[in-house]
Amino acid sequence: MIKILDGKSKRFDKNLDYFLNKRKYKIKSSFKSVTKIIKDVRKNGDNALLKYEKKFNKNKKIIPNPRIILKSIKSLDLKVKRAIDLAYSRIYKFHSLQKFKNISYLDKYMNRLEYKYLPIDSVAIYVPGSSASYPSTVLMSAIPAIVAGVKRIVMINPSFKGKQNSAVLYAAHKCKIKEIYSIGGPSAIAAVAYGTKKIKKVDKIVGPGNSYVAAAKKEVFGDVGIESMTAGPSEILIICDKFSNPEWVASDLIGQAEHDILAQCILISKDKKLLEKINVEILKQIKKIPRVSVAKKSLFSNGILIHMNSDQKIIEVINKIAPEHLELNVKNYKSFLPKIKNTGSICLGKYAVMAMTDYNVGSNHVLPTNSSAKYSSGISVNEFYKRISYINLSKKGIESLGPSVITLANYEGLAAHAESVKKRIRRK
Repeated sequence: MIKILDGKSKRFDKNLDYFLNKRKYKIKSSFKSVTKIIKDVRKNGDNALLKYEKKFNKNKKIIPNPRIILKSIKSLDLKVKRAIDLAYSRIYKFHSLQKFKNISYLDKYMNRLEYKYLPIDSVAIYVPGSSASYPSTVLMSAIPAIVAGVKRIVMINPSFKGKQNSAVLYAAHKCKIKEIYSIGGPSAIAAVAYGTKKIKKVDKIVGPGNSYVAAAKKEVFGDVGIESMTAGPSEILIICDKFSNPEWVASDLIGQAEHDILAQCILISKDKKLLEKINVEILKQIKKIPRVSVAKKSLFSNGILIHMNSDQKIIEVINKIAPEHLELNVKNYKSFLPKIKNTGSICLGKYAVMAMTDYNVGSNHVLPTNSSAKYSSGISVNEFYKRISYINLSKKGIESLGPSVITLANYEGLAAHAESVKKRIRRK
């Protein structure tokens, strides 16, 4: 059974912090081994990369054979291809609406200020693989980059015993990705961050992964760009009430738990009997899924059921946890919305299930985890732009605004700043 926390307990806040921090510590514990792998790949390049592929993924080839890729794509079930096609069109449509407009502004002194959005030259998308494969993640990571106008998109995706998933390869084909590398884990992150003889380095790395991948991305940040968030092991927080269907809610929690043993599933309700019913329902349903061992470890190690006595306290806990996914499976969900500030995405009402947002609704499923929703957002077209300011000052502009700049520069003790402005102002 999953542990139930009592929101009325004096120790509730401490108990909640303990559970949240216990998982965060497990995620951070990946850093030591990750640093060692990254140093090895930087020093020894493809040889080190291949060594880790053989060790962790039973893979002997970094670059898959193009003929094998085409053969794999052709073997894919037509029904799966059509599902990927539908998801592609909906995700592309939603993200195409996120395009930014360049700004051009002319002030009264005839100074022109511009702000332009330029696509990043090259990005690598990390698509988790090996025992599980995610064609949906290919679409979620690559489509915003395509919309932004990124010229070079590289896919890194670990194979399983030398074979990559045909649906992942079809999704990459759909996105016109020409560079595909059969690599994964921290060594893959290091390879695209620093480059090897076989792999040219990129400017930015995006995409979700396990705790080791998330740690590796943080380690290489600065030498290469990453998302402005933590895209690590997945999370869901569900709010339910007496009108919620226990069978549905239990299924939603299990659906998130099957991702990773470090995935976190939290359920909050004012109805304690409902929590107990859902707990029983979880035990009943979890036996029927293929990834039962993963889901069990996730739910019984990191899962929490919370009994709260007020909506206000529930909102406070939501904002404190800052979950990746939030499901408001309650009748009065509209009353919660104005006060919820920290989450990656919100599913509203009993039919808006998180699993739908993972595939073809159109919104992005690469979202901030580990409480990073307090200061960041999920992947969007914005992730693949650089913004540059352009300043063209007129003679009148510098003569009108310059004296004020000289005053501030002198006040800050930057006399050379003041002098560089002075030299451009006409002497009277």
